[in-house]
Amino acid sequence: MITISEELRQAVNESKTKLVHLVDPETNAEYVVLPVEKLAAILKESYDDGPLTFEEQQWLLVQAGIRAGWDDPEMDVYNEMDPRRGNESAAR
Repeated sequence: MITISEELRQAVNESKTKLVHLVDPETNAEYVVLPVEKLAAILKESYDDGPLTFEEQQWLLVQAGIRAGWDDPEMDVYNEMDPRRGNESAAR
């Protein structure tokens, strides 16, 4: 765990919104510092434990296929064998 500087601690204590915005001068990346309690509240509000939508299910299936190596060019032969594509090579 990283200990915050005195300057950052003061900024967090003085912040009315409890969010402190930071910028990395080397990369210009922006960050937000907030108390753990605030983060927990945000995550609790946004958490949805309902059933997955069709789009979410599709995305998960695609990701599983990618992890299994289905995007490997050597697997393209199976696309050619798919009878639903109407390819002549599927009839062989």
